[in-house]
Amino acid sequence: MDAKPVFARPEDGVRRLVVIGGVAAGTKAAAKAKRENPDLEVTVLEKGEHISYAGCGLPYFVGGIIKEGKDLLVRSPQDFNKDYGIVVLTHHEAYKILTEEKVVLARDTESGQEKAFSYDRLIIATGAKPVVPPIPGIDLKNVFTLRKPVDALKMRSALEKAEAEQRKLKALVVGGGLIGLEVAENMALRGASVTVVEMLDQILPGFDLEIAKIVENHMRDKGVNVLTDEKVNSFEGDREGFVIKAYTTKRTLDVDLVLWATGVKPDVTLAKEAGIALGPTGAIEVDENFETNVKGIYAVGDCAQTRNLLTGNPAFYPLGSTANKMGRVAGTRAARQSFLGTAKERSPLYVLGTGVAKIFDMAVARTGLSEQDARKNSFDAETVLVPAHDRAHYYPGHKFIITKLVVDKPTQRLLGAQIVGEGVVDKPIDVIATALTFGGTVGDLAAIDLAYAPPFSMALSSTIVAANVMLNKLSGRMTGISPVDLKRRLDEEKGKPGGSASRPFMVDVRTEAEFLTGTVPGAVNIPLSDIRRLKDVVRGAASELDLPDEARKLLRLPRETELILICRIGQRAYLAALELKRLGFLNCKVLDGGVMSYSFGLE
Repeated sequence: MDAKPVFARPEDGVRRLVVIGGVAAGTKAAAKAKRENPDLEVTVLEKGEHISYAGCGLPYFVGGIIKEGKDLLVRSPQDFNKDYGIVVLTHHEAYKILTEEKVVLARDTESGQEKAFSYDRLIIATGAKPVVPPIPGIDLKNVFTLRKPVDALKMRSALEKAEAEQRKLKALVVGGGLIGLEVAENMALRGASVTVVEMLDQILPGFDLEIAKIVENHMRDKGVNVLTDEKVNSFEGDREGFVIKAYTTKRTLDVDLVLWATGVKPDVTLAKEAGIALGPTGAIEVDENFETNVKGIYAVGDCAQTRNLLTGNPAFYPLGSTANKMGRVAGTRAARQSFLGTAKERSPLYVLGTGVAKIFDMAVARTGLSEQDARKNSFDAETVLVPAHDRAHYYPGHKFIITKLVVDKPTQRLLGAQIVGEGVVDKPIDVIATALTFGGTVGDLAAIDLAYAPPFSMALSSTIVAANVMLNKLSGRMTGISPVDLKRRLDEEKGKPGGSASRPFMVDVRTEAEFLTGTVPGAVNIPLSDIRRLKDVVRGAASELDLPDEARKLLRLPRETELILICRIGQRAYLAALELKRLGFLNCKVLDGGVMSYSFGLE
């Protein structure tokens, strides 16, 4: 190859910026750099057909909610040239970075022409690529990943073809993460028969089990077949090369279309070959300005490593929101020899992994550390699980949401939150993310001054209610047991002799009518009103014969017996625990979130 630089590189100053990759982070960096330094010559090299497209909108294009593919294209190369004076070259694949010469070698994939681009600053925004194992049949027709508009277009075409032929398309989604579930929802809404296979024991990796289980149950209610703790080993095709069967560790599935959505990994081949350092996550290691170990070369977006704000540990969060913030900072820093800004800026290198998704009629969101992550990082974590309305209960359209808070016991510092339900979850998760960012405690969260009006919130918002429940726990006024821990206890007790001393005595304190709608297996019904009558019996003001059989049985139990109190959301169970403590019961626990949050099956 006899490639020569398109431009001669000046000896000093910042004159030329080359950006490799033209989606979220790359185009944001290019545009910001040009605004910072209008004299800068900016060239964006993108190996694909499109730039600046809304990748997070692809599931909704598959489902037809977004009607036109052009609606996903935020800007065209012509727009960038017209609005910013930026040269955008699509179908140009960068294949080598010559760091000493400050040159990027690229190939025009349409013409085959080899080109070289000199730079003073370079921003790498090569993104991430799907994790696709080399299993038999993975290359069959109608086996897709979903990273580009063309992938979504092909999937949508397959759905439309089935609709035209008036047959129910059999779709398989491999991977139970957010993207996989969003696509599963959208295909089901188009009439497809959808199965989700997840190799872990729960969908939504990164969420805690009780939250993930609520979403899983909802998906099943909507007709999606969810299979966990199961792995896809291979595919089989027909004579024309189209996928027709999937073989898992437990069964054979008939399929017409497969989405492989088991996650992504950073695309760092170009950077690694240029001697640019990678971090322990496998992504490019960067400093707070997103500069790599090679001076003048920056990395942003899904190819770059971030750090968790709470632990300080290296992290990989492939999120569009984070990518845009990274691009803005790198573009600013790369545009000049020195940055002379006076405003105090906080680097978006430190992130919380905040995310939200819509799954049929539910929404699920998270920020910060999950309970399992907090414990892995040696935090002494306390949790609560609190159902509450998203707005005033008397205002039309109110819905329940369930908030899980994770707090560090010794410092009472907030560590994370997860929220799920049919109501509004994005506002409360953003409130908690803000509190986390500024190092807030659960006391800060309980005292925060939030906007209130019946159409928007309860007088005490769901966030503040959850914080108050946590304060009750931390102060010792309440002891809770999570649905996961209770389910584990019940499973362990199966098969033990009937008189096992470790078996808890579970009391559902709701009314008999509520109890008959379903309760935790093994619980007995003693309404709160009867529990309140116990003190009259103990004081001699009422006869024991006036009590129901189960209440008399409770009264005769040793006072050290472990009692687990259950109600709909936890409030009445808490009141029952207070009453029983006054009667001398020393080990009263409230089921966190009540039966609303117990997603492991009621009887």
